[in-house]
Amino acid sequence: MIDQLNSRQLDVLCELSNIGVGHAATALSQLLQRPVMLEVPKVSVVDIAEVPDLLGGPERLVAGVRLQVLGEARGNILLVIPAKSAGRLVSMLGTAGSDEPLESDLAVSTLCEIGNILASSYLSVLSDMIGAPLIPSIPKFAYDMTGAVIDDVLVELGTEGDLALLVETVFFSPRHEKSEIRGHFFLLPTAGSLATLLRAVGEGP
Repeated sequence: MIDQLNSRQLDVLCELSNIGVGHAATALSQLLQRPVMLEVPKVSVVDIAEVPDLLGGPERLVAGVRLQVLGEARGNILLVIPAKSAGRLVSMLGTAGSDEPLESDLAVSTLCEIGNILASSYLSVLSDMIGAPLIPSIPKFAYDMTGAVIDDVLVELGTEGDLALLVETVFFSPRHEKSEIRGHFFLLPTAGSLATLLRAVGEGP
């Protein structure tokens, strides 16, 4: 069903995404006690199998954080950030130095917390829309080539579908020049969950 979204439905989901990342920016800023800004320049529907090419090729190293969506609507959430950008993000947030290995406990904890905050903020908006709780699972971290990270997602999805809502997410800090870091936030809802959401905002059958 997600591949059949019209432009108006995508606009609605884009607006919800902007609200969600706005909440996430507030939560990150409060957690870190420093301003963190997030923007959503684009929302689109993509074939999850084509994601490695969108991110620079299947062999590009990335940091990935994956969570399941639990509750009345189900699905998966995946945050993917190129490895070098993930290192810059951890450094920009002030939780580790620029030379901190991404496999370190501190870096993994920071990136998982970012994924958890993004997912929780996004799901909070969706929960309000459908009038039912949506809860993210404990985040799982992967530091691997893009192709391997996406293959793991496809294996877990099984026959549920291989299309995703891509929410391009830009992190930046007003205190850091040239701090813009682009990540990719994927929502992979089941067909029934997406229909529930669209009906809740008056855009479904």
